[in-house]
This record gives sequence, C-alpha cells and structure tokens, in this order.
Amino acid sequence: MEHKCMHQAGVESMYYGTYLQIEKIIGSQFPVSFQEGNEPAHDEMLFIIIHQAYELWFKQILFELDYCSTIFEKETINDNSEDLNLVRHRLQRVTKIYQLLNQQVEILDTMTPLDFLEFRNLLTPSSGFQSKQFRLIEAKMGLQMHKRHNEDYYKRTNEGGFTQEDFNHINQVEDKPSIQQLINKWLERLPFFDAKYWEDFANNNNDNVHPFWNAYRNIYKEGLTEREAQKINDFDFVFFGDVTKIISAEVQHSLRSSFSAKGLQAALFIMLYRDFPMFQTSYQILDSLIEIDHLMATWRHKHLVMVRRMIGMRVGTGNTSGAGYLEGALNKHFVYKELSGLSTYLIERKKLPKLPEKLTKELGFFSY
Repeated sequence: MEHKCMHQAGVESMYYGTYLQIEKIIGSQFPVSFQEGNEPAHDEMLFIIIHQAYELWFKQILFELDYCSTIFEKETINDNSEDLNLVRHRLQRVTKIYQLLNQQVEILDTMTPLDFLEFRNLLTPSSGFQSKQFRLIEAKMGLQMHKRHNEDYYKRTNEGGFTQEDFNHINQVEDKPSIQQLINKWLERLPFFDAKYWEDFANNNNDNVHPFWNAYRNIYKEGLTEREAQKINDFDFVFFGDVTKIISAEVQHSLRSSFSAKGLQAALFIMLYRDFPMFQTSYQILDSLIEIDHLMATWRHKHLVMVRRMIGMRVGTGNTSGAGYLEGALNKHFVYKELSGLSTYLIERKKLPKLPEKLTKELGFFSY
C-alpha cells in the first residue's frame, strides 16, 4: 500500500524549519555597524537578538491577554464552565513569561558601556520607547494615559515617536475596555452581598452600610494601633467613597482608584474568604494581576539600572530623558496598586466575621 497519508501528490511532509519559519527568524538580524562604511560592533548582534526575543514574548503576552478579555467581556461568567480556570492559567503563564524577561536582562548586562558605545549613535532616533507591543500590553492591562509619566511622550509621531500607523493602532486599543475595567465590572457583578444572604446577620443599627461591612469596619478599627488610627478614614474613603474625613487633597489623590468602591469591596471579600472553594480561582486571578504588575515594575527597574550603567544620565536615543524618564515610569506605571494595597485593610483570620449559613451553602459553583 502506498504511503498516501505521508506523501500525497504535490504535498510536502511537514519539516521543522518550515513550520517554525526558522530561515525568516534567523535571517532577520541586520546590525547597522556591519554595513559598508561602518566598523563592526560585535555586541550589536546580541543587542538585536535580545530585543527581538522580547518582541516575540510580547506577542505571546498579548495573545494571552486577548483571550482573558474575551472571557471578561461576557455578560455572565459561569463557574461551572472552564472560563475562569483558563483565565487563571493564561495569567499565570504571563507571570512566567515576565520572570523569563527579567532574567533576560542579565544576558544584556554582559555588554559593557564601551561595547554599547561602539554602535549606540547608529541607533538614533530609534528607541525601546517605540515598542508598539509593549505599549499595547500596558493599554490592555489598563494603564491610563493621564496616569503615565510625561504623558506627552506617548502622543507624538515626530522623530523618536511612533509611526502614524502604530500611533493609530495604539489609540484604537486604548479606546477599548481594558482588562482592569473588565475585572472591575466582573467584581461588581459578584452576588455575595445580596440582601437575601444577610437577613439573619447582625446589623448593629447602621442601615446605611451593608451589615457585613459595618461589622468588618468595627473589627478593623479595633485592630488599628494608635499610630494607625487615621487608617479608618482611608478605609471609609476607599470602600464607601466618604471624603468628609480626609481633608488633604494629596491623600485623596493617592487613595483614588481606577476600581470602584463596589469592585474593591468584592476583591477584599475574595481575599478574606479565599479558603472557600468558590473563591480560590477568583483569588488566584486577582493575585496573578498583582504579580504581573510587580514583575512589570521589576522589568522597568532592571532596565533603569542597566541604562544608568550604560549611558549614565545622557539623553536616550529616542530623545527621552533616558534614566530620568525610566525612573518616573517605574514610580507611576502601576495598574493594580489598589488590589495590592488591599492588604492594608486585612484583619486576622481568626477575627473574620462568620458568614451567614445561607451564603456558605451558596458558595458552590453557579452563574452570576
């Protein structure tokens, strides 16, 4: 019998290099210093390959984030389905990729400042700032333009900025709901504060506040030290939007969140009761977002340290302020700091209010 399944007429069998487009990949490094008239700089090859590898991983990150967006864009998410579990898996994969990217900086660090200077001026005015995929990752994660360091840098198509095509693409993505916004809407939909679950829960005579949060607030306040006493005002601002006790505009600004008070209530509730099977996947999703935020900050810090070592305080090749710009971005470009900051409002596990029996019975898997 002829091997029709292996070698049909006119059809070649699959080959490793063809499938992976190896020739295109390994044939796409063109060091400028190797061009006629320039003196070859050995480390430019390393510089190119490192950044191409970054861009390949950025593509995979975007692929994973796009999947997560499609799940959270649904009107309802069914816990009987695989949706949330796959989101958790995708986000945890993104954390592993960022861990790898942070390690990759160490390879680039094998290049010395003098090695870099052999070809640095040939790169002007191109810059890592012009990585469209990295900007798309930031936008999809939820980094808002008005919260960026030196936001004017990002809205330019002049020399050192983006091409008009890339600029338009970035704007289109920024106009779509980010994962941060979608997560907030998902948290707001969580049904665990519905009145039907809390009919038998002591309210302590405060009808303006949900009985759980009234009880939790009292426990939190009692656990504060004398030096922390003002934190109860922060608590009221973050979870109830109460601005009457915080006079300082600077403090209000520092506490103001991209998440809604209702969304943060749900996030804290998940963190507090994450031992329930119903909450474990949701908690790990929130924890993964916090971890990604921290890993992105680590990447920025490593980049800052590397740039300071390479060029000191010189201007960046893309006409940014170099290390100064990177330091500002490191301090400001957090997307999920409000989720990370919820640890400020935790109490001891043994002091957690006991949930009503109606609610604990419902903490199986259902749609919401």
